[in-house]
Amino acid sequence: MEQIELFYIESPCRGICQSSSKGYCKGCLRSREERFHWHEFNDVQKRQVIQLCRSRWQRIIKAKQERLNSMNDKDLPYGMEGEDIQDLFATPVSPQN
Repeated sequence: MEQIELFYIESPCRGICQSSSKGYCKGCLRSREERFHWHEFNDVQKRQVIQLCRSRWQRIIKAKQERLNSMNDKDLPYGMEGEDIQDLFATPVSPQN
């Protein structure tokens, strides 16, 4: 029996839309192909892409922590060296007026 999807799966785009040196978006960590074909993907494929983005983010955070612990200039994965890494999966806070 197939599960019925009740909710629309939104794009993980964070509006930063800049490519790293390895071609991954600095905002959402999707590859070029994942960004360009998002609207063609079915819900299963979209969930897989979101899981890949989460795994990439965790790998970057782990590499950054290891680099801080060892004080080494080891490159971060996905071409993200020299970038401020934000929590991509936290609920955005809206600016207060």
